[in-house]
Amino acid sequence: MWGAGHLKSMLEAGKRMLGRSGGAISLTVLVMQPPSDFDALVRREEASAPRAPCESGHLRLVDLTGPVAAVVIDMFCTSLLDVFRELAVPTYVYFTSNAATLALLLRLPALDEEVTVEFEEMEGAVDLAGLPPLPPSSLPSPIMDKKSPNYTWFVYHGRRLIETNGIIVNTAVELEQSVLAAIADGLCTSGVPVPAVYPIGPVLSFAPPSEQPHECVRWLDAQPTASVVLLCFGSWGSFAPPQVREIAHGLERSGHRFLWVLRNPQAASTPLSTDPNLEEILPEGFSERTRARGLIWQTWAPQKEILAHTAVGGFVTHCGWNSILESLWFGVPMLPWPLYAEQHLNAFALVAIMGVAVAMEVDRKRSNFVAASELDRAVRSLMGGSEEGKKAREKAMEAKMMCRNAVEEGGSSNAALPRLTKVMTSL
Repeated sequence: MWGAGHLKSMLEAGKRMLGRSGGAISLTVLVMQPPSDFDALVRREEASAPRAPCESGHLRLVDLTGPVAAVVIDMFCTSLLDVFRELAVPTYVYFTSNAATLALLLRLPALDEEVTVEFEEMEGAVDLAGLPPLPPSSLPSPIMDKKSPNYTWFVYHGRRLIETNGIIVNTAVELEQSVLAAIADGLCTSGVPVPAVYPIGPVLSFAPPSEQPHECVRWLDAQPTASVVLLCFGSWGSFAPPQVREIAHGLERSGHRFLWVLRNPQAASTPLSTDPNLEEILPEGFSERTRARGLIWQTWAPQKEILAHTAVGGFVTHCGWNSILESLWFGVPMLPWPLYAEQHLNAFALVAIMGVAVAMEVDRKRSNFVAASELDRAVRSLMGGSEEGKKAREKAMEAKMMCRNAVEEGGSSNAALPRLTKVMTSL
């Protein structure tokens, strides 16, 4: 199964490596069984590939040819390590999530032996160096069922990560300093040395401004500063009609402005499906009652452009790491509503470690259900000037500066790129 978030992030990371390599490297991208829209992605990436500072530094999305200095594989492709070891090619992993998830994955093989019951049945919290005590309810979805193939898969990848020549992580030292230090000190692997970790994030791509602003952006232009809460749940984030109605009731009760990206609740497995019929799933009269302060958008929306807008003051997010980085880049505090993958761990990190979010009660046992009353409370807390909301807003602005400083000249992530390319080309 393809993960667009993984591929796009890896391509952007590759372009950044080229830009900082001084022409010392070129990149070839290997793609197997690409998605149907891959040709368009290829054309966009090749058109935007950097040519400076040296014309020989370029990005090619073609088959592997010529001498290979190193290979960078996705975090879920560690089975390829055996192939590249036979070819004597140094291999690095690109880890698209945060350092907290990396720490857990490295710790998981030992946890598998230490915890003999299902994690939700264990007593106390999970001990993970560099993090506060981690409630089992905040563990990633794939490891909550030890009998599932997904769990076995995660343990396998966690064990094999230490066999790589290095791990490239889409985060910044300033965002996750204690976790990265714990990984480097071997505290997540029982003292077993870990390959060098290269935090190079936030890895984000930004398209040039459109001559015709998107309709969502035009609507935001008419709203007061920091007055709108954005609700957007990623490509796969959709809800059944009962949950959609709870969201509607919660937003209406809160009294705050909102921009709600509402995808088809009938087809979570097909994110490009038809638009939902609002009349069938929303409470009767909701659209009319909230028309003056809310916009429901039923298809894809330009999330980065929306988060960049001064009218947006909060973000109800599914806690995908790319979405989190986008929110932090623009200093927007969050309400975490995790749905799948590692998102529950990300939500924990946003509240307990970074402090950039107001916690919201999400019932994992009821398919991550959030009651209207809870959404109402959380939106009011974040947007209405409560002490909790003020702290999250302050921390989000601090994170914004950390993110931007990290990738600027002399920043931690910017400096990690030439170190990485030097190691790759010297082996």
